[in-house]
Amino acid sequence: MAHVVRADYLVVGAGATGMAFTDALIEHAGRATVALVDRRQGVGGHWLEAYPFVRLHQASAFYGVASTLLGGGRLQHRGPEAGLQERATRAEICAYYEDILADRLLESGRVEFFPGCDVLDDGRTFVSRVSGERFTVSERCRVVDAHYLAPGIPAELTPPFVVADDARVVPVNELAHLDEPASQYVIVGSGKTATDACVWLLGRGVDPGAICWVRPRDPWMLNRAVVQPDPAIFLGMVADTMQAAEAASSLSDLFLRLEDAGVMLRIDRTVEPTMARTPTLATWELDLLRSIEDVQRHDHLAAVARGRLEFADGAVVRVADALVVHCAGEGLRMRPLIPVWTPEAITLQPIRSGFPCFGAALVGFVEATRDDDPEKNRLCPPSPYPDSTAEWARMTVIGARSAASFASEPDISAWADGVALNPARIPPESPRTTELGDALDRLQAHRSQGLARLAELAGIA
Repeated sequence: MAHVVRADYLVVGAGATGMAFTDALIEHAGRATVALVDRRQGVGGHWLEAYPFVRLHQASAFYGVASTLLGGGRLQHRGPEAGLQERATRAEICAYYEDILADRLLESGRVEFFPGCDVLDDGRTFVSRVSGERFTVSERCRVVDAHYLAPGIPAELTPPFVVADDARVVPVNELAHLDEPASQYVIVGSGKTATDACVWLLGRGVDPGAICWVRPRDPWMLNRAVVQPDPAIFLGMVADTMQAAEAASSLSDLFLRLEDAGVMLRIDRTVEPTMARTPTLATWELDLLRSIEDVQRHDHLAAVARGRLEFADGAVVRVADALVVHCAGEGLRMRPLIPVWTPEAITLQPIRSGFPCFGAALVGFVEATRDDDPEKNRLCPPSPYPDSTAEWARMTVIGARSAASFASEPDISAWADGVALNPARIPPESPRTTELGDALDRLQAHRSQGLARLAELAGIA
């Protein structure tokens, strides 16, 4: 017998997007009630299982929920990122979400949290992993899928290669718990997790010569210095992007122009990257990564045995008695774009490209303030995550079109300008500096032609 949970919304997933949606919904939807369900035993999603030394790769202000700033909006005053906005640690993020749950969501009396529960195939029944209790919601309860683009992380995934019995393979989480140093570290992965692992090892005194980096594809990354919650800086970066796009003769030329403008970074300037998921990176991290000379760029790693790496293209690399560190996850899940609002569910996806928490909060606000699903979908078309340079251009165009769509509504525009999660906002109290005026002038001059050229490069109308 299932317990009937009386709620207007069933939010499946209490990670970053589920929390951002729920926070905005209860802020603006009058008396709406929410049943928040997650398979984990707490809120925060993948952060609960992330490696101990992880930090946000963007400024803390761009992450979390709309009602409550993550961190204090402070500049860093020491270290290699002095002058840039603070970036929260894993522990700070988990504590933040616990506080949001307890002090805001549960305290409202309109949210009930069900941790450690699996949602069944019918989408409306969920079962406790601990007690076996079954719960269900009524047909009138609207289901919100906050798990559609949930990341896959190494701690929860088996390695995507065969592991021999005698091989030493650990997920990246285990680096912080080693009993003794390895003679050599083999870092497997091309993305942000792999760069974090390399930077962490180098920062703790590991010789660059003791690191072998299996990096099948080189990545383009955004310069963290230009992705900051300062409108002059962020909008200046957008203007640089539009100006580069307007003049670009090809995708390759576009990214090289963005590199020259200080927007994009690459590790090896002799190799043109093909991966463009574009996490942010600081130049001090880039300097450390460039000190690693043993980089293996074969096709994906097929098998690992003790002292031996075998690749799909037939190559074999012999390494010392190495510790292989599995960093290959799916931090950005590549799934087809679908309408956010359908009769079956509200499916959370990014709206403004690259900022999923803002997109989820925006969907929560629009759900709370609009009644017609087709109109909601018109206002909030989803934008994709990118993998290749062409997909990055596509993401940028679709995200810009989405931003123009929701910004055309005065109430949504006013809400977005008051939300720190929105990277492109100009707060009402923001001073009209010469730098901001220059950024806005350049954006006005190049936006139309820049977006048109990006659309051509991406192969979209």
